[in-house]
Amino acid sequence: MKLQLMVSTIDDRAQYTKMRAAVLYKLGAPLSVLDDISIPALKPGQVSVEMAYSSVCHSQLMEVRGKRGTDTYLPHLLGHEGSGVVKAVGKGVSKLRMGDKVVLGWIKGKGMDAGGTTYTRSGERINAGAVTTFCDYAIVSENRCVSLPEGVPMDVAVLFGCAVPTGAGIVINIVRPHNDSTVAVFGLGGIGMSALMATQLFRCSRVIAVDVEQQKLDLALSFGATDTVNSALIDPVMAIREMTGGIGVDYSIEAAGLARTIEQAFNGVRKGGGRCVFASHPESGAKIVLDPYDLISGKRIEGSWGGACDPDRDIPRFAELYREGKLPLEKLITRRYTLEQVNEALDDLEQRRVGRPLLVIGGG
Repeated sequence: MKLQLMVSTIDDRAQYTKMRAAVLYKLGAPLSVLDDISIPALKPGQVSVEMAYSSVCHSQLMEVRGKRGTDTYLPHLLGHEGSGVVKAVGKGVSKLRMGDKVVLGWIKGKGMDAGGTTYTRSGERINAGAVTTFCDYAIVSENRCVSLPEGVPMDVAVLFGCAVPTGAGIVINIVRPHNDSTVAVFGLGGIGMSALMATQLFRCSRVIAVDVEQQKLDLALSFGATDTVNSALIDPVMAIREMTGGIGVDYSIEAAGLARTIEQAFNGVRKGGGRCVFASHPESGAKIVLDPYDLISGKRIEGSWGGACDPDRDIPRFAELYREGKLPLEKLITRRYTLEQVNEALDDLEQRRVGRPLLVIGGG
């Protein structure tokens, strides 16, 4: 069932009826795809976006599976990277207009921050954050949208909402590898592959890709990795040291989402200036164990919040790199699903059968 919508041309006077959305009612249970959710009027600073596509991020999988701790917002909508077309704008919105194609993401950009919203279904409240994408229409804060640059297909554009800003952002905004540096990337999902692609913008002497899936390692070679390590078969820290004459790499980027791989990424960097940056979401309550001597020996470790990205500044940059063929992002989208197949997409992601699942909602 497609959403029935009547839109006036004036700000928040859009009149909505019903829409489809995937709703999380209980941690560890499948999402419920419902087609009778009522949508409220826009608040100041909000926009209504007709969704074209949404990606499924590993952090959303963890949330559904209950691995991010207690959830006090149930029931609620999900999804934080997508693309679509603006259908209505609330009062105070200044950077977007009706008809604009946009990228939706969780990283705050310019514009008003209107916070979350509340949908209803037969009198039941259904919560949503400042951005959600597993739905026909999304009511989102202006600062979670960026106009889609020319020359980027709307399916590829979803990756600008999370994977690319986080992964490529770590390399471009934080690490900035020096000439002839060595880099290891742990975890070859959307974030890790985006980071690996971005290393090709620098003159790195060695880029080592680490994962447990051989198919992903083979793909990493096509993106410019000089070496691969199947960590399901061998110790990645020992392998990295062998490749670097016993020293370790200059930089490691961790995107696998496990405490163990954060430790491995840290142990794989050299003493005297080696730097480990992680962007993953380990399971709630997970701890990492580090040797304090490594820290006083000059190793560094830090977490990254969205690759230090400013979406309004960086998405146009990423789009230019995509148009130049330097970020072949279309290769990361390995399977497409309907919104009704969202639980299948989550299962496939969990079982490592896909790279970045794509939900085709309205197309574009």
